[in-house]
Amino acid sequence: MPIAREFAVKSRRCCDEPPLKFRSRYRELLPYLRPHRGTIAQALACTLGFTLFWPVLGWLAGRIANYIGEGNVQAIAQLAGWSAVIFIVRGAVQYGQDALMAQAALATALDLRKQTYAHLQRLSLDYFATAKTGDLSYRLTEDIDRIGEVINKIFHQFVPSVLQLIVVLGYMIWLNWQLTLATLVIAPIMAGLIGWFGNRLLQVSRRSQAQVSNLASLLTELFAGMRLVQGFAAEDYAIDRFSQEAERNRNTKYTAERVKALQFVVVGFLEAMSVLLLFFLGGWQISRGNLTGAGFVSYIAGVAMLIDPISLVTSNYNEFKQAEASVDRVFELQDIQPSVVESPEAIALPPITGKVEFCNVSFTYATEATRSPNWVLRDLNLLVSPGETIALVGSSGAGKSTLVNLIPRFYELQQGKILIDGVNVRDVTLRSLRRQIGIVPQDTVLFAGTVAQNIAFGRVAFELEAVIDAAKVANAHDFISQLPDGYYTMLGERGINLSGGQRQRLAIARAVLSDPQILILDEATSALDSESEALVQEALERIARDRTVFVIAHRLATVRRVDRILVMERGNIVESGTHQELLQRGERYARFYAQQFD
Repeated sequence: MPIAREFAVKSRRCCDEPPLKFRSRYRELLPYLRPHRGTIAQALACTLGFTLFWPVLGWLAGRIANYIGEGNVQAIAQLAGWSAVIFIVRGAVQYGQDALMAQAALATALDLRKQTYAHLQRLSLDYFATAKTGDLSYRLTEDIDRIGEVINKIFHQFVPSVLQLIVVLGYMIWLNWQLTLATLVIAPIMAGLIGWFGNRLLQVSRRSQAQVSNLASLLTELFAGMRLVQGFAAEDYAIDRFSQEAERNRNTKYTAERVKALQFVVVGFLEAMSVLLLFFLGGWQISRGNLTGAGFVSYIAGVAMLIDPISLVTSNYNEFKQAEASVDRVFELQDIQPSVVESPEAIALPPITGKVEFCNVSFTYATEATRSPNWVLRDLNLLVSPGETIALVGSSGAGKSTLVNLIPRFYELQQGKILIDGVNVRDVTLRSLRRQIGIVPQDTVLFAGTVAQNIAFGRVAFELEAVIDAAKVANAHDFISQLPDGYYTMLGERGINLSGGQRQRLAIARAVLSDPQILILDEATSALDSESEALVQEALERIARDRTVFVIAHRLATVRRVDRILVMERGNIVESGTHQELLQRGERYARFYAQQFD
């Protein structure tokens, strides 16, 4: 089976699965609405005033029709004047309702978006290792925007429409209760149909939201890998994948639109039958003397006032059921708990000297304890003195990156403990711990902004002089000075307008500015050419002085001058010593070295 077709089949199976059943989570929005209850109360007051004008307008319509029959022009002109005043006041309260409710809805959506993003920031790295970037972006943008729109419509359209139905129906009952009672016979049927269509739309919307997030994730993946796509001349394959995903997205949305279209046809037919029944019963009531012609005109005006709110209630209910899928997706994110949690009694880590100790450390990436877990690190013991530079070497999967990722507590240990200056990392706050650890990764991450902002990443306010000093230490000042706007040059996405060596030196300058006592260098020169590597290596040696440094390296030429080399294999340290000592032993390190330099 071709890859693209196999991908399509798997995705289709996923989408054909029955939708999950969730209880409504709209009530979880209440804490976000509470801070804006004053604005909402003012909007509802305007809504109530707007609604109370409807029976007045119905009464005026009946009176004007009566005076038209009598030919009383003066009375008609007087009522028309009052109608103009009523419309002006009604327009003012309608504006207040719309503006106030939009303010409350947008503020609520902003609070929800900020809270959800802040929650994601507290999650551990193991979650982001499997999460789809496109899906997270969609939930934080489109899903929350849809929730804000629904909140606005609840108070801007739904509540006013319901109030209008109540007020106008009360007025119609006052005019002729027999006629109103007969008219409302069909109401339960319409309510049942609207509820059925709404539940059907909720199911379709959940599938549609999942499809849209899949499409966003695919786009993120394809755009990030554009160089690979073009390098393998795989444009047709990428277009085929996108076309299939877009087609599934279209099909799901088309299903939702068909359900809505069918609903309006059925409900519209019932509304038309209700109008025909109304005229028949109205004529019957007039013939029996229970209703006057002017009263029937007022009654018809009341019925006309019901058509728009009924249509809005139906439409809003459909949108509420569709948006319920977005509410579920947003609060699903907030339900996720971080695997690394600060202790309630955690203290701030005082300034450290850089002594690091691993005591019987065992670790696995498995999310649940199993009878025979696949240990990445097993009963590992290590003592690193302050100011010592340690190099970690070994084959892929030996546990090198895992070991250094445990120092800033990116992951939680299953067994053992890690001490920094004798303090267990579990007993200190994450911020105070990570503020004293610097990381220079292999793949430098740069953000949209100026060069200075990227070096001072994480600082709201900074001094340019300190940034320049850090850049000089990192051998970055010269090339930055040659940029069009120097330190104020705007970088493209991921720093695409810089070379690999330049990006790496910015990462080193970032670490220098934070002045950490523990420094982690994760293959910081492995992807550089010889000239860039020499500049970066010189900068690394300069900032490593008087710091505890962990160096992960596959290229052994970069670790010859470190204080101690640790050879790792299957989660354990199998050799330890200087470069010369390990070469003289002629064991694993010597074999690695020979393989690289033969």
